[in-house]
Amino acid sequence: MTTGTDEDARGREAGARGAGVGVGRREVLLGGASLAAAAGLALAEPGGTAAAAEPQKPNIVYIMADDLGWQDLGFRGSDIKTPNLDALAKSGAEIEEFYVQPMCTPTRAALMTGRYPLRYGLQMGAIPSGGRYGLATDEFLLSQGLREAGYETALVGKWHLGHFDPEYWPCQRGFDHFYGPLLGEIDHFTHEAHGVNDWYRDNKPVEEQGYDTTLFGNEAVRLIETRDGEKPLFLYLAFTAPHTPYQAPEEYLAQYSSIADPYRRAYAAMITAMDEEIGRVVAALEAKGMRENTLIVFHSDNGGTRSAKFTGESAVKGPLPPSNGPYRGGKGTLYEGGTLVGALANWPGRIKPGRVAGLLHIVDFFPTLLGIAGARVGNEKPLDGMDAWATVSEGAPSPRNGLVYNVDPLMGAVREGATKLIWVAMLPPRIELFDLAGDPYEKKSVAEENPAQVKALQERVTALATEMQEPLVLKDVLQLVLTTAPSTPAEYFVDS
Repeated sequence: MTTGTDEDARGREAGARGAGVGVGRREVLLGGASLAAAAGLALAEPGGTAAAAEPQKPNIVYIMADDLGWQDLGFRGSDIKTPNLDALAKSGAEIEEFYVQPMCTPTRAALMTGRYPLRYGLQMGAIPSGGRYGLATDEFLLSQGLREAGYETALVGKWHLGHFDPEYWPCQRGFDHFYGPLLGEIDHFTHEAHGVNDWYRDNKPVEEQGYDTTLFGNEAVRLIETRDGEKPLFLYLAFTAPHTPYQAPEEYLAQYSSIADPYRRAYAAMITAMDEEIGRVVAALEAKGMRENTLIVFHSDNGGTRSAKFTGESAVKGPLPPSNGPYRGGKGTLYEGGTLVGALANWPGRIKPGRVAGLLHIVDFFPTLLGIAGARVGNEKPLDGMDAWATVSEGAPSPRNGLVYNVDPLMGAVREGATKLIWVAMLPPRIELFDLAGDPYEKKSVAEENPAQVKALQERVTALATEMQEPLVLKDVLQLVLTTAPSTPAEYFVDS
């Protein structure tokens, strides 16, 4: 395990960018036109001659919930109270077809890289507490691009892209500040995973008391209030709510005393607590005079959890509280309930209020955010993301006509237009084809009636499987199995 100084870490970042390999390399300067269009600024020279002004780079506050159900927001009609998110959705863009990966780590990696996780081995599952791998250090991250463009970069909340070696940690991956857990699941009050503290400020573990959602809000507000304004801010606010274990302070539980099920009562309380902290962040931006030049994005990292095998490392029994509304499946599945999430974007005067139609994927926010920031993609690895600023801000048609839900050695799912294929290759195999235009809830497969479409999309999955990197979790598990001491009970060993 290495530690190194911050200077060493930044040197590794530069070296990693120069060492990128692969087919279809490119380095793109994003943002000249996009930034000017986003900022909407111009300068008139004396004599009436118009000249372009140096655009003012926007602040970016990117908020991610953890295992939030599609239905579980006030503006989706839920009984769970989210007044601050409701207000942002009403005055901003509610993105109707926004897709993420089926699980936590892959989604976060897709945002940071603009590339599907199958490209670098993070397509399968989430990094477990004992995992000895992380997001490849030769990937160029969103945080690195924004910092190079002059941004102050901060991660407040959950990382979950590698904890085994400090080279994977946020402050070695483009973030100036980090506050929160490295792992995927902690106790929300003690901040422990398996009895071990998982709470950090920058590169140092810290012992602090308090409910994690509240602490994240406190830290985000502190960062905003203490800014000197010399640099634009990129704040990645990654809540651990409402991920298991389902826990909340009594003041929030009391708001849902009418809910009999203790899991759902706590789940609802966690969401309302998160919403309250988001409201505090918006208020801090307004008080600091930053709100008018701040883009806020919000969504969940995957669909709500509907199966106990995807609740993480917590023991949860009985019906699970998240609701994905009419959509089939949930977290960990390739169905719409696992990958279609509630999302919004809000920037006063820059984003047209209303519902945004058209297909978007989380990888699209990588080039989109770099574009409005006037930042560079710092290596030549091909992106899967597409600049969707016109779609988000104006409701223009999406540049995207299809997407890759995921591909791993066991299964894969892709979409072209409204046609979606799910192909489970492990035994017993299963092939499902859905017309999402007529059957958005995936109630009936039409695979038998459309063999040509099945064949074409299977060829697409096979091509992706040929290109993909081996899942790092499989390599890690195999290494563990091959190097662990024999599991034979001790009493069976006898002296000769």
